[in-house]
Amino acid sequence: MCIDTQDCTGHGHLRAWVPYAGFTVFGAFWGVWGASVPAIRDQAGLTDGQLGTALLFIAVGALPAMPLAGRAVDRWGHRVTAITLTSLGLAGIAVAVTAHDLLASSVGLAVLGVSSGAADVTINAAAGSVERATGRPVITRAHGFFSLAVVAASLVTGLLNAAGLPVVVPYVLVLLAAGAVSAALVTGDRARPDAGRRDHDRTSAARSRPGLRAHLPLLLVAGGLGALGFAVENAHQSWSAVYLADAVHAGPVLVGAGPAVFALAVSLTRFAISAVQARRAWIVLTAGAVISAAGTSLLALTASLPLALLGLALAAVGTAVLFPTVLALATANVPGAARGAATSVVSTSAYLGYLAGPVYVGHWAQATGLPGAMLAVAALAAALALLAWPALRAVVPSPARRGTAEAGATGRPRP
Repeated sequence: MCIDTQDCTGHGHLRAWVPYAGFTVFGAFWGVWGASVPAIRDQAGLTDGQLGTALLFIAVGALPAMPLAGRAVDRWGHRVTAITLTSLGLAGIAVAVTAHDLLASSVGLAVLGVSSGAADVTINAAAGSVERATGRPVITRAHGFFSLAVVAASLVTGLLNAAGLPVVVPYVLVLLAAGAVSAALVTGDRARPDAGRRDHDRTSAARSRPGLRAHLPLLLVAGGLGALGFAVENAHQSWSAVYLADAVHAGPVLVGAGPAVFALAVSLTRFAISAVQARRAWIVLTAGAVISAAGTSLLALTASLPLALLGLALAAVGTAVLFPTVLALATANVPGAARGAATSVVSTSAYLGYLAGPVYVGHWAQATGLPGAMLAVAALAAALALLAWPALRAVVPSPARRGTAEAGATGRPRP
């Protein structure tokens, strides 16, 4: 094992705060986005179906960007993270300023998708590097910081919207935070003593890629399971504010409580499980999916604000464990120099669900109304509950099942 935060890739001495700071900025962006979706929808004059279509363009930008971001991290190190975080802040401002019709919204969301997809890969690769170097459950905790930032940003955005400030204001705050983190990251990278080893790093990364093929079945299955989990998670994160406004008739301030309650429950769950070593990854996934399906069903079947928030909280508790579990499990034994590429395989596959979830809700809402759309989301969680065990059993080699497959939410194989 490497010592301190030195990753065995040779990128060396990745500071322990980097994944936490990166996930905090990423979460702040998505918290602002979740709470401002109703305002942006109204600004652009979109129907629910048109909003679902526009959201699809996030995938158009993100999917080609994610594999490229993984290769960029393996080649140039984690200063790439600084670039992606700053570009995400700029993209948010661009969407808020230009979204005045379906075409402009779709183009802006495609640009946002490029930045978001790349940032997703770079911060997850950073978390994986620090987790492997320190043996601590960094991935789960970093995702917890993401959710805490979503909570804070959602509440602040709700208050700013209720005060009548322009929708762009919270995105400017995100850009300032991203700029500060990126400046600190770049400054730290320049101070590292390993700059002279970059050519060696690139050669090591290139040599490790053929070995990545042995991990592809698990990476792809983990990405598929992650896609179902992310579809449920982002369906709630992107539509909870709209749901509370339209189906529960909550006021402007309480509309922001939807994504905030969801993200707070996710965050508390992730911090709670980060120190717990699960005996079976499939048990974690199945239990989480069942709880998520139950909470989503409660949300769909009630018009009461307290019960709706309770349903969101239960759905959040269930979804909180899903992606950190599959990412940690899939990348635990991948060579360090190929972690960016491995992370991009899982993240790109899972991101399909993350991007499709809001679109899925939009089109179901157009056909059946928002409560019917939430029942359709509950069906996705139920599908994950049914698929987790047979899918993992098919790709985890039996000799490793007692170790790697039991890594669970922490990603650490049992001794």
